[in-house]
Formats: sequence, C-alpha cells, structure tokens
Amino acid sequence: MRSPRHFRRTALATLSAGVLLAVAGCAEGGDRTAKGTTGTAEAEDVLLQPLASPGPGPFTASTARSPASPTATATPDSAPPAATRTVHRVSGTAPGLYGGSRSVAACDVERQTDLLTGDKGKARAFAGVSDIEAVQIPGYLKSLTPVVLSVDTQVTNHGYGAGSATAFQAVLQAGTAVLVDSRGMPRVRCACGNPLGPPEIADGKAAHRGERWPGYDPARLAVVEPGARAATSLIIVDTDDNTWIQRAMGDSGGRDRTPDDPPPFEPDADLLFPSPGRPTASAPPESTPSDPVPSVPEETDPGPGEPSEDSGDPPPEGPWEYEEGEPDVAPEPTQVFPAEPDEPAPPEEEPMEAGLGDALTG
Repeated sequence: MRSPRHFRRTALATLSAGVLLAVAGCAEGGDRTAKGTTGTAEAEDVLLQPLASPGPGPFTASTARSPASPTATATPDSAPPAATRTVHRVSGTAPGLYGGSRSVAACDVERQTDLLTGDKGKARAFAGVSDIEAVQIPGYLKSLTPVVLSVDTQVTNHGYGAGSATAFQAVLQAGTAVLVDSRGMPRVRCACGNPLGPPEIADGKAAHRGERWPGYDPARLAVVEPGARAATSLIIVDTDDNTWIQRAMGDSGGRDRTPDDPPPFEPDADLLFPSPGRPTASAPPESTPSDPVPSVPEETDPGPGEPSEDSGDPPPEGPWEYEEGEPDVAPEPTQVFPAEPDEPAPPEEEPMEAGLGDALTG
C-alpha cells in the first residue's frame, strides 16, 4: 500500500473537522443563513465547506459514501501565515482532476434520487437550478458520474429554504463527493444534495468565511471549466493505490477499467497547479482539446478570524480578507519565430576540391 498522496492526505486528515460541522449543519434546517453568505452569489463572499459538512440549507441528507472518520479531531491553524490566493482554471475532463475507488461509487445515486423526488418543493427547486423539469430528475441524476474532487474547488452552491434555492459561493474541500456531467462539471454535492454551478470569481477582494482545514492553500484553488466536448469517460485517480481508472460517464463504477492509453504522467504528478518555475503549458491535457487557460487575478490571504466556540453557530463575522496582489505565477512563454534564412553562399569555383567542413557550411 502506497503512502497517501497530496489530495488524499488533505481529505483524510480533516474528515473529523468536517464531521463536527456536519452535525451542526444537519440540525440548522433549510432557512438559516450563514451571516449573509447563503442567499447571495456575490463573488467576493465565499464559504469554506469541509468535505463532510452539508453547510447551510442542505437539500437532502448525505448520500456520499465516505471512509470512516478518524477519531482525533483536526484543528485549523489559529494563525496561518499570509498567502497569495490564486484560482486556477482546469478543464473538467483533465486526467487527475477527480478521483475515486475502483468499482465503488462516491455517491449513492439511487438514494439521492429517492430523497429529492420524495419532496415536491425540493424537487422543483433542484430542477429549476439544474434547468430541467422535476419529472426529469431520476434520468438526470443517472446521467451523472460519481467521483471525488482531487483538489479544493470553488463552485456556486445552492442551499434550500422557504421553498426555493439560494445561491452562494463556496470552496469545496478536496475529497468531497460530487456528481459530474459529461463535460466534467460538478453538478451535485453528495453530502447535501445541493445543485452546483460554475463559480463567480471576484475581481477584487474575496472574504472567505468559515473554518480552514489542515492543508488548505489559497494559492491552490481550482475552478472547473467545461471540457471542449462531451466525453464518454473520465480518467480519474484510484485513491487506494495511486493508479489510473477509466470510468464511463453515467456509470457508478461497475465498468471501471485500466485505461488502454493512460496519461503520460503519474497520477501523483502535481500538474494541475503550475509552479512559478514551470510554464502553464505543462498542465495535464484534457481528454479532448480545449481553449487556452486564461490568467486569473490574485488576492492576498492574511488568515481566518477567530473560530466560533460553538460549531453549530454560523461562521464568524470577521472574514478573511484577500488583498489584491501581484500574480505569483509564471508568465506565458513567449512564442519565438525562427529567423529568416540567410542567402545561400555562392558555390566554390572548385566544389570537388572543397573540404567536408566547407560543404556543410556552404
């Protein structure tokens, strides 16, 4: 058995912190807000959501098939150092963006269907966000693919309250179980049944509310963008033995297999987030061609406010402010065109007597 890799370390080391928040989140009910976070999709107000926490306004009980939580309770850093916040755009079909266990679904799709369709109000709200009719929910969920996030990812989440869905910005912790569509876009969070959408990225400051988890790095946040075209399968990382899995779209793991043509890099290669010394062209290719990755402004992260003593309370009033700063990423490499060839030198009067060196340089 290999040693846990980066995103597995982050996810498993903090399951207990998420469980603590999950107990509070389930008891809160659907119409409680997190001090202005729920009910607004404003890009500058972002809620951190540990992998096991349903958060405010869950649509359903959890249908995520998570490993057993550790007995020790992880505590977020009380005074983390200042860091640069960077959001990286990644294609939804990029190999390694998602993970899972071979032949095991990260989410119980059938139970998720029963829970949503069993409540007409929630079914209507869910369908409205997903741009479908309520009667289409069973087929829609069956078309999605259960996986887990390999990296901390920002999304537009939707809580349920007073018969309707309310949008808010959220960062989901690596290891969170989600259902993704054929272009690799997260569409449902299995810990709460909430519909998901693409995030709104703030141009200036972004206040991150809630508790950090160990391993959280504001410079390593992903934003998933649709693949260039609908894919028939995803290449994901086997979180048990660090190998590649090819999972068919709309399948819960029963047809998992080893890819015939695996990616040309190891599953634990850190290519989703290019380092300052590495050009962005080294990021893992997606299964199908995509547009170039645009640059994203950065903001500084001076750290969280004091955590609430009662885990059932909403996140603290004092947000973490991220000041706008210079991007800490390498510039795109400049394309260099070859120079115009020189005029060929005139031949020697006696070419048969020329040396080998002259022949090569003439």
